[in-house]
Amino acid sequence: MDWEITMSETKHITRTIITSTLTLAVWTAAPAQDLPFTLTEVGPNVWAAIGGANPATGSNAGFVIGDDGVVVIDTFASAAGAKQLLAEIRRRTKLPVRFVVNTHHHLDHAAGNAVFIEAGALVLAHRNVHGWIRPENLRLLGMSGSAVNPELKAMVEGIALPAMGYDHELDLHLGSRLVRVQWMPGHTGGDSVVTIPDARVVFTGDLFWHRGLPNLIDATTASWIETLDALSAAGPDSAFVPGHGGLGRAVDVTAFREYLATLRRLVSDARQRRFTGDALAATVRPTLAERYGQWDFFEYLAAPNILQTEEELNGTKRVPR
Repeated sequence: MDWEITMSETKHITRTIITSTLTLAVWTAAPAQDLPFTLTEVGPNVWAAIGGANPATGSNAGFVIGDDGVVVIDTFASAAGAKQLLAEIRRRTKLPVRFVVNTHHHLDHAAGNAVFIEAGALVLAHRNVHGWIRPENLRLLGMSGSAVNPELKAMVEGIALPAMGYDHELDLHLGSRLVRVQWMPGHTGGDSVVTIPDARVVFTGDLFWHRGLPNLIDATTASWIETLDALSAAGPDSAFVPGHGGLGRAVDVTAFREYLATLRRLVSDARQRRFTGDALAATVRPTLAERYGQWDFFEYLAAPNILQTEEELNGTKRVPR
């Protein structure tokens, strides 16, 4: 069957996917007996929680155990998922959870903040996140007019905000163990990368999606490509924990960088041939599918990726400020 989609439909696809996931997370009343994530020790006392498509998680997270405490990276899409992550931390150490890093403001990475605050942790993020985490998620989910899901809106408005912000770089010390937090632009403009140098592990948040098309709704792909160049320079021995998808290496980060570069090139070429909107998307999508059609989320996010990249190249794309 020929692919066909209208401009109005593409503008709502990303919002629909995220809204559906978060609505399911709200409805997750109690933790399931089986974990909604897979825990992998990617370095000495460095754990990645790969969440997959489970609505209690919605994304990946992780934690680092040091000499005198724990740092958690992201808190999933629900309190239920966060509670299960905290329980798994408690199985491995009695040290206090001292810090939580929100890698960016999107709800699937921050909705469980309150669980860790109640456990005594300080939540921190890039300074933009505090002001974006509620209003930008409400905008993302289309919370206006009469079509408001009151339960989902209450979840967004009740998310626990970061208590601490930083500008460019922040070092956290867990005794002798260093956890470095760095701002890198691309996915939202408030993205943090968390590096554990002694383990050669990098938590990228949504700056890296392993073999999956990304959500570009708040993105600036030009700066994102530069960020991915910097990340891949960490070397072939480094392990990368993406925001979505399985664990990766530098070669996988480079492959994701090439997706964004290819997307920009194809859209730019189509614009030069005077294609716009739906016609541009229909022109670009088959070529994009030849190389990336087997990646996760392609059927759902290819059209929004194309049209949002067109908006970026046109200078009309709305991103958080």
